[in-house]
Amino acid sequence: MSSQRERNDPKSRKGPNSSKKSGAKAAFSGQSKPFTKDKPRDKGGNAPAQTARVQTQTHSQTRAKPSVRVSEDGWIWGLHAVEAALKNPSRHGPIRLYVTPERQKALEQVAPKRGDLHVRLTEMAEFSGFLPQGAVHQGVALNGPPLEGDDLNGLMEGALRQAHPVLVMLDQVTDPQNIGAILRTCAAFGAAGLIMQDRHSPVMQGVLAKTAAGAMDIVPFARVTNLSRALESLTENGFVSLGMAGEAEHSLQVVLEQQGWRQTGSPRALVIVMGSEGEGLRRLVAEHCDHLVKIPMPGGFESLNVSHATSIALYEALGRTV
Repeated sequence: MSSQRERNDPKSRKGPNSSKKSGAKAAFSGQSKPFTKDKPRDKGGNAPAQTARVQTQTHSQTRAKPSVRVSEDGWIWGLHAVEAALKNPSRHGPIRLYVTPERQKALEQVAPKRGDLHVRLTEMAEFSGFLPQGAVHQGVALNGPPLEGDDLNGLMEGALRQAHPVLVMLDQVTDPQNIGAILRTCAAFGAAGLIMQDRHSPVMQGVLAKTAAGAMDIVPFARVTNLSRALESLTENGFVSLGMAGEAEHSLQVVLEQQGWRQTGSPRALVIVMGSEGEGLRRLVAEHCDHLVKIPMPGGFESLNVSHATSIALYEALGRTV
């Protein structure tokens, strides 16, 4: 017969990846129960030992198999990404936060309390049961509805309230790590927002969120159906569009100087359009840009990673204004 201590042994519990709903207290109470599912009992109320052994073996094998794929749906991991998500008033719940006791103490001092937040204290070894393989989670992960973003009009209005308004547009840039790095660069240089095409952009979660290191919840973004029509709307609202293209005649720096961009009180805003690494700007998108510009490469190498090129472009547009 199993003793009470054996029945309460945490090793016999399932991990926090159960889908069972919980009525846990909000915020960092630490009082809510972890996601568990009661094991079958015999007539005396005891958990059969054989059942516990089978469940333990299955759990260990699942964590050990490198071929097992776990969905990124709704997941954000890493300290900076999760902290920024908790601080973002535009992020809606319900939100489930999985955190080690050590990380809980750090987060509760910097993240505001939310009524839609449910906290689950989680051991480090358990994260591999619900996060993708190789996720560098730092003992904290969050699951909730992904960000939807703003509409184009709202993004433009917010940009035009800035002293030097710059938007970045991505033409079929689909790699989540590149987009995450671009968001981080936008946050670093104070870009007003990011525009992406709806059907060719990854969901704001997972690897993208980790690479952005919190910038995903700081930089406004909008998804649009058609980039060419979006450029037309931007032009109507006073934006000058600069398409980055290696074959362009003039450099970005020269065109910015011609536009008087660095002068105080510049009357026009900018949108910098970045093409995909393989194809660059598509023809129709390029035709809707006011200017095609390039980054001079005296070393003779033909191209840069799109996130690196975006960093240089934003430094020229915003870093030199300081």
